[in-house]
Amino acid sequence: MTEVHAVVGGPAPAQAAPDHDRPDGRTGEARVRELLDRMTLEEKIAQLVGFWEKEDGEAVAPLQGEFADAVKLTDFARHGLGHLTRAYGTRPVDATERAAWLWGFQRDLVTGTRLGIPAIVHEECLTGLSAWKAATFPTPLAWGAAFDPDLVTEMAAAIGSSMRALGIHQGLSPVLDVIRDPRWGRVDECVAEDPYLVGTIGTSYVRGLQSQGVHATLKHFAGYSASRAGRNFGPVHAGPRELADVLFVPFEMAILDGDARSVMHSYAEIDGVPVAADPAMLTGVLRDRWGFDGTVVADYYGVAFLHLLHHVAADNAGAAAQALAAGLDIELPTGDAFLTLAESVRAGAVDEALVDRAVLRVLRQKQELGLLDATFAEEPPGAVDLDPPEHRAIARRLAEESMVLVANQGVLPLPAGRRVAVVGPNADRPGALFGCYSFLNHVLVQHPGVETGFEVPTVLDAMRAEFGGDLVTSAGGCDVDSDDRSGFDEAVATASAADVAVLVVGDHAGLFGRGTVGEGCDRDDLELPGVQRDLVEAVLATGTPVVLVLLTGRPYAIDWALTRCAAVVQSFFPGEEGAGAIAGVLSGRVNPSGRLPVTLPGSAGAQPYSYLHPTLGAGSNGTNLPATPAAPFGHGLSYTTFAHADLTVPDTVPTDGALSVTVRVTNTGAVTGDDVVQLYGHDVVAPVTRPVAQLLGYRRVRLEPGESVTVRLTVPTTRLAFSDRTLTRVVEPGAVELWVGTSVRRDTETSTTLVGDTVAVTNASARWTTTEVS
Repeated sequence: MTEVHAVVGGPAPAQAAPDHDRPDGRTGEARVRELLDRMTLEEKIAQLVGFWEKEDGEAVAPLQGEFADAVKLTDFARHGLGHLTRAYGTRPVDATERAAWLWGFQRDLVTGTRLGIPAIVHEECLTGLSAWKAATFPTPLAWGAAFDPDLVTEMAAAIGSSMRALGIHQGLSPVLDVIRDPRWGRVDECVAEDPYLVGTIGTSYVRGLQSQGVHATLKHFAGYSASRAGRNFGPVHAGPRELADVLFVPFEMAILDGDARSVMHSYAEIDGVPVAADPAMLTGVLRDRWGFDGTVVADYYGVAFLHLLHHVAADNAGAAAQALAAGLDIELPTGDAFLTLAESVRAGAVDEALVDRAVLRVLRQKQELGLLDATFAEEPPGAVDLDPPEHRAIARRLAEESMVLVANQGVLPLPAGRRVAVVGPNADRPGALFGCYSFLNHVLVQHPGVETGFEVPTVLDAMRAEFGGDLVTSAGGCDVDSDDRSGFDEAVATASAADVAVLVVGDHAGLFGRGTVGEGCDRDDLELPGVQRDLVEAVLATGTPVVLVLLTGRPYAIDWALTRCAAVVQSFFPGEEGAGAIAGVLSGRVNPSGRLPVTLPGSAGAQPYSYLHPTLGAGSNGTNLPATPAAPFGHGLSYTTFAHADLTVPDTVPTDGALSVTVRVTNTGAVTGDDVVQLYGHDVVAPVTRPVAQLLGYRRVRLEPGESVTVRLTVPTTRLAFSDRTLTRVVEPGAVELWVGTSVRRDTETSTTLVGDTVAVTNASARWTTTEVS
């Protein structure tokens, strides 16, 4: 491990206190500008790069082996440092011991560099702080399935509290990419295929994390998820209308409504222009249009990729110059390209004013975080519980709310006393509960023999606890992704001897081909990986009723199972409390209330597909290959039933106003349950094609048997805004169909007419639908 003194070693004189103290009492903007004026060029550039203290073989980023070890920054770090990369999340380290190391590292920056400015410490935190023994929450697809932004805020605040206690200042989350093709491996990091759902859930995460003094980082701006054929790093050919009306919307909401303090650029190239070198994106959209005043950070090695992968720069110096000019402020995880800037400035190839612009943004961020006054003279935290009961309680609630009952032929909930065979490759595997960016699957998998560090019951464990160990038998059957059928006979025998077979199948999340889903783990079909479908077929052939439980990071084409299986439960990597949530749904202790945040596809050949398609996107009479999904966006069953009635809206609504929509919701069944009221709309006639359905608002409500409530949704007309033929975002007069359903399908419907002049929409800050229940 690198010694702390080596990081800031060099000829710079040690000092008792930082030289950035305010000798003339300047504060705010005046303070950071005065500090900039005193910086040498090397000190400025030091604030624009990261340092990654890592060891050989710790590969957690794309093409990591192509780059020099970060320890080569030690000579440069004597001038200061912008970011410290993944101090806790690179390998399994004891949090208390690592905190002591980190406090020493920061103290050396304060006392061992001329300006004494500490580094921003950043970490991954998508499903919880990515650190050994830290709570691991459900993956973002599960957040989307829960349709509960308040609970996501609560989760993010819990994550942020752990981060702040350990001296971490910035989290590289949330992912706001709108799902466009389920074959893409990073679907498990995304919230939904609907931009409004992504925006509301993602903004809620931002608010929760930043409430604890930890800056959120929106990623990946933008277009990353729209790559051709769902291939990671694939080129993107999205038009400006798709960008503005779909892919930009969640980022716009999180910046304007959530005040997100950092943005990470996308690896994508859009119509031949890499985002990392595109001033129209990183300055024109972010800064000029939306007024973003935070920092733009590089996705790992993204600046150097302008040279290595995109070939729009001849070398790293050219890549650094392009990225800086475009509006990128900080190179992560290291300074592979930005360290060339001093030479480029002195040669006249780069204007030093561009360096100053980026440095000011970094200094403002450090001032916001309190780092310009930090000395780290205080003692680091002692014992830190990163998985306390209150975090597990949040994880359990979110896991339970995210369970989607896709199909049920009356077999669920399972009555007590049944003999249950729990079969399948994900039945007794802790990693099956977690996404790609969980510490277990992202880092710990590279350290065999190291304990998980916190309690992770498997589905089999939870089923034994729920139904009784003497009634539950088990068999693996097969691996997640191999051709080995040697376990089929045992699985068939186990299922044949039971009253019901619970088949737990799905994904293994990993990195760069080491999993069936995750970063760099794309698919060219949407069949269950390996021989899992064959296993299901073999068990179905026994005649024992089959409950199919899907533990996945993407939706699979399972239309064949919806009528042949007794029930189908979809769980999107539900986290450390997920197994108990699954068992609770199967027993009826938990009434399922999750809704699909992404369409369950009918086939891979229908991709890319979104419920937001225009009329031709359904593939109706013009083709012999319809795109009919197995289950639509928003679908999810319950152990009770709900009725929606009395849907009302004024006959006319001003184009610059809001739709006041009410609907009566009644629990018409025998048990308490949660309904997710979903309001959709359709612009009947427009100058450009519009989606056949668009989510306008939603509200989760809990109802006792027989209970009725009135849900009022106030929908700003800007929710119906679109880019017209001049690419101006507008709200136009005309007829709008409205409906409420238990999915995108229509249960009760009405219509209204927008009246008045066409209204130009400049931003999305007024696009939130507000809801009330009475």
